[in-house]
Amino acid sequence: MLNRTPFLIILSVLFLASCGERPIVQTSETITATDSDSLSNLPTGADIEAMLHEHVAILASDEFEGRAPATAGEEKTISYLMEQFEALGIAPGNNGSYFQSVDVTEITTSNNPVLQIQGNSYEASFNYGEQMMAGTQHQIPAISVQDSEMVFVGYGIVAPERNWNDYEGINVTDKTVVILVNDPGYATQDPSLFNGNAMTYYGRWTYKYEEAARQGAAAALIVHETGPAGYGWEVVSNSWSGPQIGLTSSNLNDDLTDIEGWLTLDSAEALFAGADLNYQELKTAAAQPGFTAVEMSDLKVSVSIENAVRTSTSQNVIAAIPGATRPEESIIYTAHWDHLGINPDMEGDNIFNGASDNATGTAGLLALAYLHSQQAPVDRSIVFLAVTAEESGLLGSQWYAENPVYPISTTVANINIDNMNTIGRMQDVVVVGARSSELENYLEQAAQSQGRYIKSEPTPERGYYYRSDHFNFAKVGIPALYAESGEDHIEFGLEYGASQAQDYTDNRYHAASDEYDPDWDLSGAAEDISLYFNIVNTLAQETNYPAWFEGNEFKAIRDSTASQR
Repeated sequence: MLNRTPFLIILSVLFLASCGERPIVQTSETITATDSDSLSNLPTGADIEAMLHEHVAILASDEFEGRAPATAGEEKTISYLMEQFEALGIAPGNNGSYFQSVDVTEITTSNNPVLQIQGNSYEASFNYGEQMMAGTQHQIPAISVQDSEMVFVGYGIVAPERNWNDYEGINVTDKTVVILVNDPGYATQDPSLFNGNAMTYYGRWTYKYEEAARQGAAAALIVHETGPAGYGWEVVSNSWSGPQIGLTSSNLNDDLTDIEGWLTLDSAEALFAGADLNYQELKTAAAQPGFTAVEMSDLKVSVSIENAVRTSTSQNVIAAIPGATRPEESIIYTAHWDHLGINPDMEGDNIFNGASDNATGTAGLLALAYLHSQQAPVDRSIVFLAVTAEESGLLGSQWYAENPVYPISTTVANINIDNMNTIGRMQDVVVVGARSSELENYLEQAAQSQGRYIKSEPTPERGYYYRSDHFNFAKVGIPALYAESGEDHIEFGLEYGASQAQDYTDNRYHAASDEYDPDWDLSGAAEDISLYFNIVNTLAQETNYPAWFEGNEFKAIRDSTASQR
């Protein structure tokens, strides 16, 4: 364990050193609660800003080696988090421990697989990387699919609440399904179909593989198109060609499809033509209600995968303040502590410090822990969950959701914090995955108390709601909120904020240059911390369980747990 002076002792020194003359909204002016006396000793926004600077400077230092899971950097990170929670007097959150072990397995395709298609009058071989990508989640050295019949299943969606079933009337057991990316709402731009332009979970590629496995398919191939996918083919080929990390499975993921993969649009069109089918015509038909899956003539597919397999153990960090009257009911804050570690093959600075992503969010979690520790316990329990392996596919939060410490049915809400604002105060708050749940009503009230306005994310068709840790809570039915500073800078306006956000994406996102800067203006991040605190304090002192809005894909899951409360 690191021998560090608890942050509370040095807060006053940091306040003088780091705050300067920046305009700050006072936390005590923007936080509301039923018991106002309990808030009288809370720190100001400037104090919160100082906290954030201190924590980020430490977590993003070279000493922490980029905070990769299962490394020395992890040991330093989780020790630091535990020390901070202990210094605040916040109890271990996992049955007497601050840690929850997360076993992960890394699979790397070690051969150069070829997708071979054979029919009576058509045959083709699609090459790995340029024409297709294929892999497996089975945690074994080798696997193959041989002579598997092919079926086009449209968008591969089974959504009873929308009266939609692309697998109706077809048996795909041991067959290979070919699937379109995104969902019919995006394809038609019809706001009454799914969520129109905004992607639903049914449009995510992860869902499509999951559903194919539930249907008994041997393999699932998604057709890539840049528009509906939200990214180019190089993103697929680059991300699938390296090590793939997943949770270690007791059955080695035997319940999943043997092969998961992607086809380029050119490969798909050639494949359909080889089956005497017109891809574009079937794509149009698949976006209409009542679509029926289509057997792809006599085509059969074969592919073999060889893997290098490695397992390791990482840790989630959990602390909790038990509720005063209803401790069995919990509200969970999340932030991922991990980043990309060190690249030993890279010349020069090869440490991926992850200062913005996500030392800022982890620092925000600690600042919220401080705020809650300074007031009397509220009715419901407040949980602080720092998860591992987000960068590897939201694995730490997935493990927690599948192995919850606090019952799913009585977990009121999840508030997720990822990559906080470093350029000052904003007039807007962006909701990722807007119009999802009643948590947005709480957000709007809290934002209005700060004189701010709510705005939906600018590119809902890209499905960002399904790409951060809150999503794993949503998948088990827990209403989950992912909201963050927008781009309408309080002093320099929208154009400035947007340009700064793009500059980060272009030059520092997932790069070694994402380093802590003591000149960062964290006043906006401090204001967001105040926002989250306000929401949770309100939720923690009422009996209401926020619900998903009608039509949301997670509503039925939540409704099914209501009787367990």
